[in-house]
Amino acid sequence: MANLREIKGRIDSVTSTMQVTRTMEMISTAKIRRALDRAQEAEPYKDAITRMLANVASAGFDESQPLLSAHKEEHKVLFILVASDRGMAGGFNIVPQRMVQHEMDELAKRGIASELITCGKKPTEYFTFRGVKPVLSFSGHSSEPTMDDADRIASYLMDGYVSGDFDRVVIYYSHARNRVDQVQVVEQVLPLTAEELTMPAKPRSAEALEVIEHERFSEYEFEPSAREVLGFLIPAYIRTVVFHALLDSAAAEHGARRRAMQSATDNAKEVIATLSRKYNRERQGSITTELNEIIGGASALEDM
Repeated sequence: MANLREIKGRIDSVTSTMQVTRTMEMISTAKIRRALDRAQEAEPYKDAITRMLANVASAGFDESQPLLSAHKEEHKVLFILVASDRGMAGGFNIVPQRMVQHEMDELAKRGIASELITCGKKPTEYFTFRGVKPVLSFSGHSSEPTMDDADRIASYLMDGYVSGDFDRVVIYYSHARNRVDQVQVVEQVLPLTAEELTMPAKPRSAEALEVIEHERFSEYEFEPSAREVLGFLIPAYIRTVVFHALLDSAAAEHGARRRAMQSATDNAKEVIATLSRKYNRERQGSITTELNEIIGGASALEDM
């Protein structure tokens, strides 16, 4: 009987866990549609400002612009890691965290320093535990990012790049292809290059980068000068890139959590089925043993 009680307790425990994972799956399923809509609604604006910036740059790529001028030597790199406030989302947090940590370690071997901005409670805890204190950290609303966060990040990286505090800015985040699939994106934010500005849109992967074709833009006359227009457009473009990364990551987070919770729910169902079979076998064996004891006792009484 003790074994039966133990199995029954495990079944109840797994059932309770399955109810939690099932509920989280349903919540993420409900939220992912809105998150995807926000990211997709921001996509046309990002594409439009990218094309506008490319048109202006095609009139004369002005390397005297501080945000377009690549530094002669690389002494420090700023990493922006966009992840999640919560776990239980499969490898959504751990994969980009390890990617950034690996890149920082490789740079350290070459004598290049690193700074880190974290968006999400999980990456902040991950790097703080390992002795890396982010220069900026954001938490509490990774699933509902705000433009204020994007403005703070963009202002920090632009000011730091212009002042020479760091020489390159790279952002890591997850792109939601759809409700099911997510892909890791590594995007260089600064310095902007002439090659990047003549692309119709930012590719989402190395494979897309290999096949994308550059566009030739028509010649325009600008008033004021193209250089002044470029000076206004670049900060707006960088804010848009950062904000879109936050929105895209939020959609990817819900998708990753929905998939992880669905997998956990399916596994729990299998465990419950296995334990139920084991419980039934043990119970059948126990009943059989008791019947044998009763029959044996009755036979002994008849022999007396």
